[in-house]
Formats: sequence, structure tokens, C-alpha cells
Amino acid sequence: MSREQPRILILDGMWNKTLAAVRSLGARGFNVSVGEKTHLATALFSRYCSKRLIYPSPSERPQAFLDKLKYELARGEYDALFPMEWTTQALITDPVNRQQFERYTKIPFANADLAELVNDKARLMRYAKRHGVEVPLTMFMNGSEDLRGVADTIDYPVVIKPRISSGSRGLAYAWDRSELLRKYPAVHERYPFPIIQEYIPGSEVYGVALLLNFQSQVRASFVYKRLRSYPVAGGPSTLRVSAKRDDLQDIAGHLLQSLKWIGIAHVEFKIDPRNGRPKLLEVNPRFWGSLALAIEAGIDFPFLLYKLAMEEDVEPVNDYAGGVMCRWLIPGDLLHFIHNPQRFKLQPGFFDFRMKDDIMSLHDPLPTLGRVLSVFTLLSDKEMRGIIRR
Repeated sequence: MSREQPRILILDGMWNKTLAAVRSLGARGFNVSVGEKTHLATALFSRYCSKRLIYPSPSERPQAFLDKLKYELARGEYDALFPMEWTTQALITDPVNRQQFERYTKIPFANADLAELVNDKARLMRYAKRHGVEVPLTMFMNGSEDLRGVADTIDYPVVIKPRISSGSRGLAYAWDRSELLRKYPAVHERYPFPIIQEYIPGSEVYGVALLLNFQSQVRASFVYKRLRSYPVAGGPSTLRVSAKRDDLQDIAGHLLQSLKWIGIAHVEFKIDPRNGRPKLLEVNPRFWGSLALAIEAGIDFPFLLYKLAMEEDVEPVNDYAGGVMCRWLIPGDLLHFIHNPQRFKLQPGFFDFRMKDDIMSLHDPLPTLGRVLSVFTLLSDKEMRGIIRR
């Protein structure tokens, strides 16, 4: 094996976005190693995965995970390290851990303290409002707040959102006072002090993916519109289409630049049909689930992030194809079809197989098998049961 090949270690191999990054870089001739806590992970089955690294659970055994990773980096001569999910990214970009790992490789991600700010929805909403970004009306709860008092003064429906969670975990809707009083304590028990937000009607949700250089200048920006999701009422997208929205790119770029952000991030908006204005929903300080769509449309974020790490800057890349669709069929869009009462009226139809897919590919077919086999991990490992839904 020639050392002239760029070598990269990508973690969190269960995820669709990890598979997208592995395929992108592998097709460019990179030597790609993939890590996960189980052998039965989607990206580990890719033809572009040259080495499989199995490590202890980052959430259950963080120090053992860090020790294993340090050992691998010290002997692997990797050019760059890409953690793809929040738990691993937060551990690796902690300043103390980061200092150790950067002796061996490049880590082109924002520091954990900054990422934790935007990952906390309460802190993010306060910050965004102070910097002129419109957000849904938000109630911030703390130990001194009287839930009954809040329940008596707000308009319904409302959304109960965990401050820190991924996908739709912990999300609950309250359509009246009694539902709020019943549901809030249940969410609070698992996700302390969730926020309460006004419910924005409609279904027009957009994601903006960005890459910023080390001077916090936007170097790539991509917009997509969510067409379907699971859970049906709101959750990770199962079908999306690339879109052109300069206004959303400007708002997202302004917000991240004000934070002095570096690397990749994903900003989500919902268009309020009452006034046509976008409202900020969240910022994901990591790679996003629909990464494959951006690559298919013409912006290869994993490759650009690698170039940023190695060359310290990249030329701006903002041109991409609009109208490109990509879906997550197994099991995301399949679950949407099963649970949507309007399943036979979907547009585009569920049985339209002309669009691209996050996982299924004739050129790289085995990850589909890996996703199916991951059910055995779900049966034996409680921590992994939620991953298949993302």
C-alpha cells in the first residue's frame, strides 16, 4: 500500500452520513479506515472501507474509547480524523483530548465548548435572538419556574424540546394546558429542563449545510428542503431535495460567523406560513444525516473538509444542482410510508425508485446488507436501538 494515498479515519460507522463520507473519499482514492463499537455497522460493509476499527462505546466507556483511539492514531499515520456523531466529536474536541490527538493527526472541527453552546437549544435560542436571528417564541424553564403559571399564559399548541438531543428524541407536542402539564414532567425526567416553544404551523423545513475556514469565512453552503420525515409529524428527513435559498444561506452564515465557527455545521429553519419568514429551529455542530444529498448535488463536504485540514483553506464552492432528490429508504422512508395515512398519495410516490438513496447502491451494495444485519445489534444493545431511526 502506497503512503502517497491520503489516509483518513472516520468514526461512527453506523450512520448514513458516515457511509456518504466513506464513499466520497474512497472514490477519490483515499485509504479510509472506519470505526464503530460493533462489526454490524453500515459503513463498515462499504467496498471503500480498507480497515475496520472496533472500539469501546464512547458514551458508556469514554476513557476506554479515548485510549483505544489514541493507540490507533499513534500507529496509523492518519492525515485526518473525522468524528461523525456528537458523542465522539465532543470527546475528541475537548481541549485536553484534542491536544493529545493533534500530535498525530488533523481534526478540523470546532472546539467542544463552542459546539456545546449551539448543541444546547436553550443557549442557542438566546444567542440567536441577541444576534438578530428570528426564533420561535420560547419559554426557558429552570428550577424556580412555575410550570402551571407558564401553562396558564401561553398559546397552544406548543412543542416541548429537550435542550440536548438528536433526531426527534424526547420531542413532545402539547395541544392544550392539560397535555403540557402531563407531558412536560415526563420529558423533564429524561431530558432536564426542556424548553417550551410555540408550534410553527406548516411543513416547510429547510436545512443549510456550511463549511467555514479557520478565519470563520464561509467556504461552502448548500440548502435542501425536507419532503418527508419519520416520525411523520416531524423528525429526521427520509426524503429531501436540493434547493436554492440565498436568504437562508445568508442567515445561517451570519449566525455561524458571529460564533467564530470553523469546520462544518448544519442549520435548520422552518418557514412560518403566517408571515413567510424563516424561524431558526436548531444548529447541529456536526455532519448531518442527509450528507449524501449534498454530495450528489455537487458539494463534496467531506473532501472540502479534508482539504481545509491539510491546506488550511479552500476556494469557495457554492454552485450545486437544484432539484436533486435523495432518500433514506431503509428503514426511514419505509416507516414513513407505513405510518402515513396518505401513503398512496405521496408526491413523489413511494414506489418511485429513480431517485438516489443514502444507502442503497449497485456500485457499493454491501452497506444495505450491513444496515439489515444491524438489527442484531439492536436486539442485544440498548444504546444502539435508537440509531437505526436516524
